[in-house]
Amino acid sequence: MTDALIDRIYECSVVPELWPDVLDDLAALAQARGGVMFSARQTLNWTASDTLRPVFDAYVGDGWFRRCSRRLCLMGQVQPSFFVERDFWTDQDLDRDPIYRDFFRPRGLGWSAGTGLRIPTGDDIVFTVERDFERGPIEPDRVEALNALRPHLARSALVTARLGQQRAQGAAEILEGLGLPAALLGDGGRAIQANPMIEALGDHVVFTAHGRVSLTDRRANDQLAGALASINTGAEPRSFPLRDGEGRAVKVVHVMPVRRTAQDVFGQSYALLLITPVAVGREPSIDLLRSLFDFTPSEARVAGGLATGKSAEEIAEQGGVAITTVRSQLRGVLEKTGCSRQAEAAALLAGSVTVLH
Repeated sequence: MTDALIDRIYECSVVPELWPDVLDDLAALAQARGGVMFSARQTLNWTASDTLRPVFDAYVGDGWFRRCSRRLCLMGQVQPSFFVERDFWTDQDLDRDPIYRDFFRPRGLGWSAGTGLRIPTGDDIVFTVERDFERGPIEPDRVEALNALRPHLARSALVTARLGQQRAQGAAEILEGLGLPAALLGDGGRAIQANPMIEALGDHVVFTAHGRVSLTDRRANDQLAGALASINTGAEPRSFPLRDGEGRAVKVVHVMPVRRTAQDVFGQSYALLLITPVAVGREPSIDLLRSLFDFTPSEARVAGGLATGKSAEEIAEQGGVAITTVRSQLRGVLEKTGCSRQAEAAALLAGSVTVLH
């Protein structure tokens, strides 16, 4: 079911009316009643499972959304994960909270798992699954099942959010509506269609005589080739840094598959190349480092330590883990940053954090 669900998640990126069914499937993983997705930049957009739409019509329309602290708790976390109520509050807190006491529980709800996504473009996205109160809190193993899908949800929801949750009629309209440098790629990285924003990135993106997209950052170009070679094998879609001439990460390249009915819009192309900025005036976070380099949570913690000048021994002591564990995670950091030495990775990561500021 997971591979098919991942395909459907990416299908939703440009066919947003399919999100309610996918939210149903996310809810099923958590034995919940339904799911909800909120996206906000200058305006609030949301969609939900049909089972929850009347509830969240009232939640938004009657002002409960503005008063609810749950969204603020989710967006304030640096750990890239789904969270449940007991990560933030005691049962006594929930009994007193007017959102739970007066809104969710009278409607038979009261337990959830949710995650907040701060996208480097300024889009804030929240996913939640809502469980009936009588079933009790969502269990850790079900939270982990949701976490396995979180990177796919983030990439797909970014496209949906940029399009304002409105379905575009064709590839050109989608690329224009994204408001970000983007191109549709076919076999071998051949550009089938590109928008003016990516064509203007001449310092970073080159269109060859054969119509292929090439990145001036050699390491990033190798990663692009690897992502395209593996995109139809079920491998994880990739995000990776795009560096300037001084080795600083200044962009994030996302390679996303085109799945199912999304192919009706994109035609023969099979990958969407999307480039997002590193800096949007936000404070750097583990979540953004993960987005930049596809780190695991433990790798992101090691990377954050390196960026601030800590040694492997200091990172191990601070995290209360064995030095052998940190060294294993460090190997993952080196591989994903394309660095051969720890000092080189530390310099790159420090530059990334500077750019993020």
